[in-house]
Amino acid sequence: MGSHTTANAYRNNRVGPVLRASSITAAVIEAAQEDNPDKEIRVDDKVAYVRIDAEDELILRRSTLETALGRPFRMAELEVNLGSFAGRIETADDYVRFYFERKF
Repeated sequence: MGSHTTANAYRNNRVGPVLRASSITAAVIEAAQEDNPDKEIRVDDKVAYVRIDAEDELILRRSTLETALGRPFRMAELEVNLGSFAGRIETADDYVRFYFERKF
């Protein structure tokens, strides 16, 4: 794991969702890993919630979530289970993007 822990994610450039434990959590973890192959995806399971993060940017695609779940998926399902998130967020019908925006 590096010198940073997820407890300090707000102090660095790690971004991603914090999900309530639910039936879609495993699929979101799988999609995060598949949709961001060049990134180290960190998963911090706290039982009641799961923090998923990566450096600078993390994308979740609807098509990947549908494959992981084996059923149609509406991005609104993600929003219902999203307790919080780190970084900024961009939403669309077919993806959600968490990203870090530097301000100088």
